[in-house]
Amino acid sequence: MATGRIDYQRALNQEQVSVVMDGDGPVLVLAGAGSGKTRTITYRVAYLLEQGVLPQEILLLTFTNKAAREMLSRVEGLVGAGVRGMWGGTFHSVAARLLRMFASEAGYTRAFTILDQEDQRTLMKVCLKELAVDTTAKRFPSPTKLCALFSFARNANQPLRDLIAKRHPHLAGEVGVIERAAEVYELHKRQADAMDFDDLLITLRRLLTEQPAIQERLSSQFRYVLVDEYQDTNVVQADLIRLLCNVHRNILVVGDDAQSIYSFRAAQLQNILRFPETYPGAKTFRLTTNYRSTPQILNVANESIRNNADQFKKTLTAVAADQERPQVVPLPGAPQEARYIASRVLELIEQGAAMGEIAVLFRAAFHSQALEFELMKQNIPYEYRGGLKFFERAHVKDVIAHLRIRANPKDEAAWIRVLGLQQGIGLATAQKIIVGVRKAEHLREVCQADVSAGKRAATGWASLCSTLSKLAQEEHPSDLIRTVMAGDYRSYLEAEYPDFIDRLEDLEQFALFAESSGDLENFLQDVSLTDDFGAVRERGAPQGERIVLSTIHQAKGLEWNTVFVMHMVDGKFPNPRAFEEEGGLEEERRLFYVATTRARRRLIFSYPLTSGYETVLLQQPSLFLQELPDALFERVRVKPSSPVSSNNGEERTIVFDELGETVPSSPSPVRSFLRNIEDL
Repeated sequence: MATGRIDYQRALNQEQVSVVMDGDGPVLVLAGAGSGKTRTITYRVAYLLEQGVLPQEILLLTFTNKAAREMLSRVEGLVGAGVRGMWGGTFHSVAARLLRMFASEAGYTRAFTILDQEDQRTLMKVCLKELAVDTTAKRFPSPTKLCALFSFARNANQPLRDLIAKRHPHLAGEVGVIERAAEVYELHKRQADAMDFDDLLITLRRLLTEQPAIQERLSSQFRYVLVDEYQDTNVVQADLIRLLCNVHRNILVVGDDAQSIYSFRAAQLQNILRFPETYPGAKTFRLTTNYRSTPQILNVANESIRNNADQFKKTLTAVAADQERPQVVPLPGAPQEARYIASRVLELIEQGAAMGEIAVLFRAAFHSQALEFELMKQNIPYEYRGGLKFFERAHVKDVIAHLRIRANPKDEAAWIRVLGLQQGIGLATAQKIIVGVRKAEHLREVCQADVSAGKRAATGWASLCSTLSKLAQEEHPSDLIRTVMAGDYRSYLEAEYPDFIDRLEDLEQFALFAESSGDLENFLQDVSLTDDFGAVRERGAPQGERIVLSTIHQAKGLEWNTVFVMHMVDGKFPNPRAFEEEGGLEEERRLFYVATTRARRRLIFSYPLTSGYETVLLQQPSLFLQELPDALFERVRVKPSSPVSSNNGEERTIVFDELGETVPSSPSPVRSFLRNIEDL
């Protein structure tokens, strides 16, 4: 147990000490990446306890249980058992605890149920059935998608009708039914004495607003309210904070507007930008001393974020010593980019680098597809964050199942998966259809077979036959993939998933990848064997003995010694949709800033110069690279065969013999183009 007073001047830098010692009243702490914000918050709590503030008078709000546990553990390490009784946790866990205390006033019993996502989907299915919504006659939004729509609208304080008009115009004709489904869903929850996660926050806000005595009691109890990651709060969370600190006005929020990247979850950047207006007289502190990255890496981050207009200006300063500049590496195409990254990873491992200290980041999940193939071929174990590995994703498996039927109409497992996607076709009907098509030798014969689809399943079977007939006319894997995408499967994705556009982009990249393949049978064999091999590698490599592959969103808050940021292509990063949304481009730039500041010592940006196979498309580097001064980077040229040379440190040329291996053996304009790519 810690004893005696803490030496804050010795434990903290002057920026942090100022926050800890002078944190009364409304306080905004702008904590840059790697500046020790968690340390500052925990020492602030320890300081309050040393000053005689009771643990139960302190409320610490975080976004993850892990963050809350870590902070409370650190405080306990500083002050001992004196931390017990303090209120700390996520917004939802604290809200649930408060609502148990005032359940009757909120209109619930103390035993109210908290619904998880699976519970919500199940209840939504009940509501749709009660409304007699015929989801088989047309593509109606799935329960998963409806729950996502309702959640976003509530957290953004936005009418459902307005949200659909702005973000989902293809659902305009269903607005009335969707609104009714939302009403029935709310009614069922109340009748069941149940709340979903959104209800916890919204119900607590309503309670505090409509019951002044309760609001007075709680805001009197919490003398000090501290909030972590304030830039990620939504409208409801910001309202709750304001209501809970209304009496003492000792509200300290810590965040970084430059790392606000979750608008798709209804996070509101304006909460942190308008904090001084919301809390007149607020003090603002800046934590800009960075303990993570080299000066050269921070130069890129600082210069990039300066291009954003809507922000608090700050410049990160490094504690670390000078090292090499971040590198920019153009490669002929995506396969060569993947091979280059894999070769550099192997080189780093041979030099003694720990695999767990190497990460490859990307803007969207499908950008990692070629790299996943290459890592498996090179026997490099990896951990995937931000979702499933490429060939484990449902939509990729769906398309592969279509291709398997094209190659082998007797493939029962593929038939079950594909038929299960069709309207009105359940497992029993699917099995009857499979019996009917089993004698077909070619896909052209399938739709002419005598099948027992039944009246309800007729629409789904007819739609599938339309796609199968088109598949029968195609041969190349890439054409087959695009044929599936152009059929009714697109409507299925749109109705089933909130992120259907991202899934379509996944499949388009899959088609691009398939363009360099040969016949369908070999393509399916490669996919199947690669998928199995990846699963074995995942089981065989202990945690920490794998490199990390991650979307940038999932990488926030993490750091590695070496970071590759791949597929830095204009038209991919920033995401093209960002140009259509207010503030979208600036959020994409913040995402680039987050990616850059994950690296401690070494940062490598790479991008393919071309895409496509029969038709070659030239690609430009990302806008976020183009807008930065050349002097910030070391430009690396990769040539298939040439001596290693350098040009005064400004540009490095390296040998990479493997580049030519992915060029097709048959003559094509691509082969000669790739051979001369270094001249671009």
